[in-house]
Amino acid sequence: MPGHLSAITEVTPQLIATATLYVDTSGVGFTEITGDAVNFIAQIGAGEGALLVYLRHTSASLTIQENADLGVQHDLIGALDRLAPEDAPWVHDVEGPDDMPAHVKAMLNGVSLHVPVSRGRLALGAWQGIYLVEHRRKAHSREVIFQFIGSK
Repeated sequence: MPGHLSAITEVTPQLIATATLYVDTSGVGFTEITGDAVNFIAQIGAGEGALLVYLRHTSASLTIQENADLGVQHDLIGALDRLAPEDAPWVHDVEGPDDMPAHVKAMLNGVSLHVPVSRGRLALGAWQGIYLVEHRRKAHSREVIFQFIGSK
């Protein structure tokens, strides 16, 4: 059975806006950046378009995930640890035993996201949040680029 398509909205892009968000992590775990993305969209006066979220690193990642139950984050960290354990026979170990697994985890999650923006609001689901996921044990300073393309 086919899906049902809503009315199509057409907008000519009028705006490309970019900013860098600097995030200090405290080691392995999730840092929610949804509020920062919402603030960026509000500050530029976005209307209809798309928000690109891009992380400039290879040992951390981005994800859209549930923001209601912290148990989800705990379980996801455990799942990633099982998929890319530190004690595997990695060749790349110059930066420590957590570095190569961090690269694998970043590859699995990815370093970029696109979020539709509709009527000046992120079109996230009720329980969705945007997260930077740190895969290294030590604290790091990370850079996230927000770029909006669309209308005012």
